[in-house]
Amino acid sequence: MNTLPLRESAFAALPEGFYARVRPEPLGGVHWVAQNHDLAAEIGLPEGFFDRSGVLAALGGSAADYRPQPLASVYGGHQFGVYVPQLGDGRAVLLGASDAPDGRVWEWQLKGAGKTPFSRFADGRAVLRSSIREYLASEAVHGLGIPTTRALALVGSPDAVYRERQETVAVLTRLAPCFIRFGHLEYFARRGREAQLRALLDFLLAHYFPAAAAAPQPDSALFDAMVQNSAELAAAWQSVGFCHGVLNTDNLSVLGLTIDYGPFGFLDAYDKHHVPNRSDREGRYAYGAQPYIVQWNLSRAGAAFLPFCAADDLRAVLEDFPRRFQTAYEARMRAKLGLRTADAGDGQLIEDLFAALQGRGVDFTLFFRRLSVLDSRHGAPLPPDLAALLPTEPLPRLDNWFGRYRRRLRMEGVPQAEKTAQMNRANPLYILRNYLLEQAIAQAQNGDFGEIGRLHRCLSAPFEERAGFADLAAPAPAWAAGICITCSS
Repeated sequence: MNTLPLRESAFAALPEGFYARVRPEPLGGVHWVAQNHDLAAEIGLPEGFFDRSGVLAALGGSAADYRPQPLASVYGGHQFGVYVPQLGDGRAVLLGASDAPDGRVWEWQLKGAGKTPFSRFADGRAVLRSSIREYLASEAVHGLGIPTTRALALVGSPDAVYRERQETVAVLTRLAPCFIRFGHLEYFARRGREAQLRALLDFLLAHYFPAAAAAPQPDSALFDAMVQNSAELAAAWQSVGFCHGVLNTDNLSVLGLTIDYGPFGFLDAYDKHHVPNRSDREGRYAYGAQPYIVQWNLSRAGAAFLPFCAADDLRAVLEDFPRRFQTAYEARMRAKLGLRTADAGDGQLIEDLFAALQGRGVDFTLFFRRLSVLDSRHGAPLPPDLAALLPTEPLPRLDNWFGRYRRRLRMEGVPQAEKTAQMNRANPLYILRNYLLEQAIAQAQNGDFGEIGRLHRCLSAPFEERAGFADLAAPAPAWAAGICITCSS
């Protein structure tokens, strides 16, 4: 009987050349760092699953045997605009799949479980620091209602690895319906392996894109769905101030999931030029650049469809990305502003707000949350909590914007209490700020994992104000502005 309730992943049915069978490399002294009981219940795991014999070892990459045998997939990708012919699951292994009570299928991966044939010169390990970041970030993004991989468990070990310094390792169990990336398409297309590329497209159509499979031109419909999902994902990121940090084509999911949390960061003060990744010296993946980079990445993935689709059809879909993004973005921003109907001037209203905030050091998340109690009457004073976020010097552009926004609210005539409630459902009070992560990581490195659990509980319901988490809703301290993350993990 298997320790884990898994069957062979559908991905394993793809032909030779898509993956290699692997064995995780055991660690010493494995111990629990975090367990996601909510997700365990959601996917139908039995109560007490984490206490069962062998589960800790299995999710720590240290079981004596894995059935089915895990696999690691191969892919390529553009990294910082340069194509790398072969990447692949260098430290991730696919354990298998499970079936949830609601009919969804979840694939299980271990991240940090040792070398694979695609590790290149790396050790296949992930450090505790980065694993905590991904565990909490994926669940925080899920709490915000944004498509993402999920985190089921985190296992630590005293075994050491070296990055900038010596660190201890960890293994993350992450789940997704599918882990296929843009880079999978690029790998086979760039090598001219048309038969394998055809097999991959057929696999995606059969398992994940049934509406496209039923369309008159399934391949074109598949690319159309990828463009749409990616546009909606980018809009969701921008609406909450999320910066992925390293939007290479191998870090974008064909399903439109947020995947591979490395040097990410949520905005504290609004800044369209914000770069959370210390390695991104030119700002390629800055917050404001994300929609453009997603479209560029789609152009690279779209080239894989050329053997099967008319170039003009693909180009038309790709060139429609800005409209699709803007439509999705404005819909999310209208909800954040408490607007129920669309108006032709909404796009300009949104653009002018951020132009007025740029460079002013105004907290992105708290600005919208506190904006919810703004009185729409002409000349009414700003709510004190909102005014406290703003610089003390006069801000004519922002004052003008408040006047226009109030007129827009009066056009709709929604009662103040209803408008506030609507905005609070769209604007989180709590986000995973980098300084909170740094504090949780520091405690965990000293053996105290309590703050990881506390942050997880808070961020699972980020729109709901709770007294026990008041400290997590405060603006970031001044020292947090200097936090910048590397890709090292």
